Parts: sequence; C-alpha cells; structure tokens
Amino acid sequence: MILYIARRILSTLPTLLILMTLTFFLLRVAPGGPFDTDRSWPPEVKENILRRYGLDQPLTTQFTTWVKDLAHGDLRESFQYLDQPVAELIRDSLPYSAWVGFWAILLSISLGIPLGVLSAWKKNTWVDYTASFLAISGVSLPTYLAASLLILIFAMGLGWFPPALIEGPSSYVLPVVTLGLRPVSMIARLTRSAVLEALSSDYVRTAYAKGLPTSRVLFQHALKNSLVPILALLGPLIASLITGSFLVETIFQIPGMGKHFVGAVLNRDYPLVMGVTLFYGMILLGCNLLVDLAYGWVDPRIRLS
Repeated sequence: MILYIARRILSTLPTLLILMTLTFFLLRVAPGGPFDTDRSWPPEVKENILRRYGLDQPLTTQFTTWVKDLAHGDLRESFQYLDQPVAELIRDSLPYSAWVGFWAILLSISLGIPLGVLSAWKKNTWVDYTASFLAISGVSLPTYLAASLLILIFAMGLGWFPPALIEGPSSYVLPVVTLGLRPVSMIARLTRSAVLEALSSDYVRTAYAKGLPTSRVLFQHALKNSLVPILALLGPLIASLITGSFLVETIFQIPGMGKHFVGAVLNRDYPLVMGVTLFYGMILLGCNLLVDLAYGWVDPRIRLS
C-alpha cells in the first residue's frame, strides 16, 4: 500500500508539470496583458514595469525562472493586489472556499445517495418520478438562476438569510445550497442507475430469498456494490467544491479562491492564476488518490499494488 501511494504521488509530478506549462503559455498568448489599460503609459514607464516583473524576457526564460522560484516555495507576488504574495492570498481565501465546499459536499452525499437509493427502490412509481424530476431539474437549472431564486425567496422575500457577504453562520446557507444543488442531482442520478443494476444481480435475489429485510439488502448489499462509480464522480467533485465555485463566490461576494481566480484571469494576474491553478491541480490529484484507495475498501476485488 505504501509503495502504491508513493508511486501515485510520483506519477502526479508529470501531470502537474503539463498543467503548469499549458497554463503558463496559454496565459501569455492570450490577448492583453496585466498592465494594458485605457491609460497610455509612456514607453519608458511601461518598459520599467515589464522589467520589474521580468515580462520583458523571452517566454522560455520566464517559465524557467518561475519553475525555479516554485521549487523554492515562492509563488511570487500578485499584480492585482499590490504585490501581496500569492501564497498569502491562497492561505487567506482557502478557509472560506473550503468551509462552503465542505458543507456542500456533506449536503450532496447526505441527500444525493438516499434520494438515488429511494428512486431505485421505488422504480416506476410516483416516488421515482418525483425524485427523477428533482434530480434532472437540479442538473439543468443554471447556477446563477438557482442563486437568484434562493436570494429572491429566502433573503429578499422571507428575510431568513443574508443575500450576500459573510456576516455569520447563516450567511453560508444560501451559498452552500446553491453550490450543492447540482452535485446532489448528479449523485442521485448516478446512484439510481448503479443501484438499479445491482438490484437485478443474482446476489441481491439470493439475499431476498434468505428473508433479509429490504433495508439491509438495499444498503448493505446493493448500495455497497454500487459505490465504485459514485466514488469515481466524488474525486473531481470534492476537489472542485473545496477549492470554490467561481460563480457562487462571485454572486454571494465570498472572498474565496474562486473569486480571486476570476479577478486574476480578468486582470491577467499571471502569478495568482498560476498559483490557484497549481493548488487546484494538487487538490484534484489528491482527491483522486483518496478515491483510488477507497476502491479497495468498497470492492475487495480491486487490488491496489
């Protein structure tokens, strides 16, 4: 197991290098620059600014220098936030994104899996049709529209929760629901399909023939053997929720990583975009590793070596 984990960690290094390389050069070839504004800079001023940040050098030299700084743990300083270190921006914004993401994950799993199991158990009944309708609606409803409706009903109409900003625990409710709505629907639909397939298996029919209660057959036999495709979805899903949804954090004015990333892209803040992208890639690869380890626990037939 330890050898497997070590090999997986080492195998992530080429993936991260490819991610960094593509992000770096795509940022540079995109139209516009970090210091292109409506204001006309004197040539000598602009030249000094570019020299200050090393942007006057060839792209290969800029990339090599950035990788060397990264090897020493230096993510450089942000252009947009007055030379504030990128590492500090990530450190300060990550707790907001992680907290919203944690509760969105909890909401997604605690509602999505039971909803999918119930839908599969009550196949072709009004319960199944209702659950399927809710799941399809959750996937189809755009995030900005869901956020707008939640704000309109529960913030502006009923006044139960703040419409934006983080002013206390209640401020997290609407962002969490908005962020978790689509994952709940995705997990519910996937769980329904997987459990339906499991319910038609011989071992489930044998369990019913032994007189086992329905709840035990559903959750101990059918669901456990249906978790592999669900775990495959949870890896990238958890990573995206933890690192923050760009749109949700922008709508609800949450000072998380997503909001910083959007601003960094719009303002061509190269160091901040690179730092957030690298951090997101590491989280994604880490979650995929945990999912792979969970496969062996869910299905003993899968051997990790």
